[in-house]
Amino acid sequence: MKKILVPTDFSEQAEKALEVASQLARKHNCEIFLLNVLDLPLHEIDPIKGYNDLPEAVFFMKLAHKKFEELKTRDYLEGLTVHDTVEFHDTFKAINQVCKKHNIDLVIMGSHGTSGFKELLIGSNTEKVVRTADVPVLVVKKRHTEFKVDNFVFASDFKEESKVPFLKASEFAKLFEAEMHLLMVVTANKFVTTVDAKARIQGFLDSVTHNFCTIHVYNDKTIEEGVMNFSQSINADLIGMSTHGRRGISHFFNGSISEDLVNHARRPVMTFRI
Repeated sequence: MKKILVPTDFSEQAEKALEVASQLARKHNCEIFLLNVLDLPLHEIDPIKGYNDLPEAVFFMKLAHKKFEELKTRDYLEGLTVHDTVEFHDTFKAINQVCKKHNIDLVIMGSHGTSGFKELLIGSNTEKVVRTADVPVLVVKKRHTEFKVDNFVFASDFKEESKVPFLKASEFAKLFEAEMHLLMVVTANKFVTTVDAKARIQGFLDSVTHNFCTIHVYNDKTIEEGVMNFSQSINADLIGMSTHGRRGISHFFNGSISEDLVNHARRPVMTFRI
């Protein structure tokens, strides 16, 4: 991991993400890329002259760069390499473009928890960023004076398509020096015996890695509740899960479960695209 992207609207929640990014950057010798996205009316923009001819664009760009300069004076960023950029796109498109342009390894975002991404990411952009980002996305909810990951829960259905996300998650588990807990939540609607579930996870694990991971099968009313309740029971530091890109969440995380977990889980959540 060499490059970390932190989208920011200069809110308190976004700064919590930046503080975590600074800790990881300092520990792993990474560069930080700050991104501010300006949402301006496209119908007012001259397709030839672009944004530079729009007074509002010039004003907000100068304001953003001023805020960047203030932000980069924070003590926790001292000695780190920090870049900043302003984009005029939808948030999720801007994030993907910057990730590709700079070969970003990890996106870190702040969240308001149960109330959703009120300032940083509005409306459907939340789901789009989490689902469409080609690189892992780490969502943090609170301030971490020391971001440590001792116990990392990776929840999945452990089918073939989850192998790539699992391997990505394993790399971060090694980076964090964390113990990895593989979790399969069983609900009444999708019942699987404990014996069969453990056999599936073990077979999955044997096919992709020889690294030791603990295996857990947890029964609950819903997958979301199961992931959160199990994570609480072992005092997990991080929850990991896979996403299915533009096609929505994988068979295990169908519907809005990934977004619900990102919004509702008290712990940091990390997503890996299939």
